[in-house]
Amino acid sequence: MKKILPLLLRIIVAIILIQTLRFKFTAHPDSVYIFTKVGMEPYGRISIGIVELISGILLLIPKTVWIGATLTLGIIGGAILMHLTKLGIEINNDGGVLFITAVATFVLSALILWIHRKQVKFF
Repeated sequence: MKKILPLLLRIIVAIILIQTLRFKFTAHPDSVYIFTKVGMEPYGRISIGIVELISGILLLIPKTVWIGATLTLGIIGGAILMHLTKLGIEINNDGGVLFITAVATFVLSALILWIHRKQVKFF
């Protein structure tokens, strides 16, 4: 159980990050709306999508878990900040699902980073 739970958390966060890419990379109207509202359309949408893809991959590689978790905290922290300052909790009548998912992803990423804290390297 000690090894299964951390792996499961990593997989969950990677799936959340990677499954949202289809919305960003296909210019889904909701994604375009969000990034237009925060003034980052289209370059921010695509750039953040690329970084989310990299983070998701890094979370699945044992030696780079801490890097993926750190990147995820930064990306999702920014998303939460945008929700709280510019977007609001609810986007296009989603009932706050996007915001709740962001908060859950942030918490899980923090937990993953805590679990793998001994791997963190400072340069």
